[in-house]
Amino acid sequence: MRLATDAERERLHETFEALCRLESPSRHERGVADWLTEQLRALGLEVEEDDSGPAVRSDAGNLLTRIPGRGSDSVLLCAHMDTVPLAAAVEPVLVDGRWENANDGILGADNKTAIAVILELARRYTGGGEPPPIGIEILFTVCEEVSLSGSEEFDVSRLQSAFGFVFDHATPIGEIVVASPTHYRILAELRGRAAHAGVRPEAGRSAVVAAANAIAAMRLGRLDAATTANVGMIEGGSAINVIPERCRIEAEVRSLDADRAATVATELVDHLQDAANAGECDLDVNVTKMFAGYRTKSRAAQLAVAERALRACGYDPRHIESGGASDANSFEAAGFSCTCLADGVEHNHEPGERVSTSDLEMMLDIAITLVDEAAVELGAAAAPAGGGTSA
Repeated sequence: MRLATDAERERLHETFEALCRLESPSRHERGVADWLTEQLRALGLEVEEDDSGPAVRSDAGNLLTRIPGRGSDSVLLCAHMDTVPLAAAVEPVLVDGRWENANDGILGADNKTAIAVILELARRYTGGGEPPPIGIEILFTVCEEVSLSGSEEFDVSRLQSAFGFVFDHATPIGEIVVASPTHYRILAELRGRAAHAGVRPEAGRSAVVAAANAIAAMRLGRLDAATTANVGMIEGGSAINVIPERCRIEAEVRSLDADRAATVATELVDHLQDAANAGECDLDVNVTKMFAGYRTKSRAAQLAVAERALRACGYDPRHIESGGASDANSFEAAGFSCTCLADGVEHNHEPGERVSTSDLEMMLDIAITLVDEAAVELGAAAAPAGGGTSA
């Protein structure tokens, strides 16, 4: 097994630090996209940027490049360029062997850990060195944190690979996501009637009270092992002395069971309608299926590749069912086989987000090994049944 060299590990950290300093909240990925394009072209690679930017209201599109291999097959490695919104400037620092933000905000390790690893992998196989055993397709997406909208816009027919991997689950290395949920978003606006709260409250119809009654009737949190529901935003009213005429609610439902997700979403809408009727308010509601869930078959080729690569790097592979989603959801829904792997990031989307130097380096070893094992798997898939040669 050919692991990363000391020089590659050192450069990996330099790349990661540089990427974190390039702030890229969703829809503002241009700086990272331009930097990556420059880096990849300096390696002699052609970079294609698709036209997904306007569709997802981003200032950049998805980036695709390819590294030719010794064999004709290829494997996809994917990471997303965007982060969740920033609460503070990003200043990467090393504390007790972990990268974190010196300020009270996210670091951007989700998903710049993966970007740095993939870029270092590209450097290994370009510049006149030995090409990889098979081709490597590299995709950097936009707006993953906005319901996977960048990868949803990507045309998977452009891919030549048999399957792919994303490194985008913020849990201990060794975990493999084998199931991910279907997700519904519910946007509701209740409209009542404004009135002076101290003089004519009887004439008013409170949209906020109707919304509160609807939420109180909803079953929220973890509903069962596969299903969650949440009201994440509520806003309404204009002043303390005015009966609030309008109130807006944003909620979500996720379930590993697609039918269960649809059923619970309908339940939430029913509670909204009942509360609106009781409060003599009008209701406008929109339910959107943001992404479809998937479940990977136990004999899937990319699953076997991931398991062998993790074992080769000293990990015991663990299959998990996730309540979160990744670009793998978009690809699976489009008919392209893709698996999401844990990347060792801790506390993603939180001010205490961090990743250890050892985990960052290990992800590079795993990426290298994934390519080698994918070559073995695809070579085995192409071999004649029964193997061997005739005497």
